[in-house]
Amino acid sequence: MALAGKKVLIVYAHQSSGSFNAAAKDTAVEVLTAKGCAVKVSDLYAMKFKAAATAEDIQGEVKNADHFRYADETKAAWESKKLAVDITEEQCKLSEADLIIFQFPMYWFSMPAILKGWIDRVLTLGYAYSDEKRYGQGIFKDKKAVLSFTTGSAESMFSANGINGDMNVTLWPIQNGILHYCGFQVLAPQIFWAPSGIPREASAALLQAWRNRLEGLLDEAPLTFTPMEYFDGEAGFRLKPEVQQKQSSEKFGLTVGTHMGMAVPPNNMLRAGV
Repeated sequence: MALAGKKVLIVYAHQSSGSFNAAAKDTAVEVLTAKGCAVKVSDLYAMKFKAAATAEDIQGEVKNADHFRYADETKAAWESKKLAVDITEEQCKLSEADLIIFQFPMYWFSMPAILKGWIDRVLTLGYAYSDEKRYGQGIFKDKKAVLSFTTGSAESMFSANGINGDMNVTLWPIQNGILHYCGFQVLAPQIFWAPSGIPREASAALLQAWRNRLEGLLDEAPLTFTPMEYFDGEAGFRLKPEVQQKQSSEKFGLTVGTHMGMAVPPNNMLRAGV
């Protein structure tokens, strides 16, 4: 797929312009711009983006102040164009984008609070998902998304027998529970393993590998998730009996999250086609 003319949104969450994350973000801007992409960066710390999802996110009165329900209230506000300006600005950027890159340092096995706040506040009910439009039928099924992040621990510590646990399991809530849930085609993550603890030359090699990958990023196949049609909605969206029966003779489960007590499939959240 040609990159020229594509629109890219980089949601960037790091406090320091001298960080490795800043260098990774700058590399993406440089490469994608040179390829003819229109690139926008949401620098969340520089923007002082509000992380907390509150009633302040709605202009005017809320529907039920005594029992404020964020999802319902923001859905109504989105429909009536009464969401806070900072939310609608980010939603406009997201709506225009063909590719979204989330650039951040991993904090506590997840993302920084300011980035989680972007997720909570921007991906509102109705705009980003609904009961009818989620997972394989999600609203953003024509968009691609990729996590690009640094860790503080070495790769060995995030292995299946490492002290931190399997990185595939760590990424499941983000890649499936947020991105795939909203319909995104989720590309394999770009993980920079503990860059603060390696020599400068090694850091440069990591950035060069990212640069090389960016050249063909939109041509990559997305990660595989279990199709919605495998699940029975009338039975609480559990796997259909015929699917379970067919899968019962396999060595591994379908995905990291849907494994039916069998072995977790290796690299299910790290590489496409596994």
